[in-house]
Amino acid sequence: MNIPQITSIDNALKIFYSHPELGNKEITILFGRLSSATTAKLKKLAREEMIKREKLSYGMYKVNTSVAYDVWGIDVMDLEARRNKLKALELQ
Repeated sequence: MNIPQITSIDNALKIFYSHPELGNKEITILFGRLSSATTAKLKKLAREEMIKREKLSYGMYKVNTSVAYDVWGIDVMDLEARRNKLKALELQ
């Protein structure tokens, strides 16, 4: 599956640090408007990895944020470095 591009570095970091679990609302903010099928596929990928890692979900329709970011290839450390560089260059 092709993972959509994030809407912004700030959105990705804010969601990561403020939501231990992701639902459709957070996924929409993270990636922008997606079809319900794409959202379901993204969540399915995360759930499959959650099972492998024995991570439980508090919400039936939510996925663990850390696991989801790993599976979707969103590197928080890289995003933080990019954001800091943009700020240092006064481009943000």
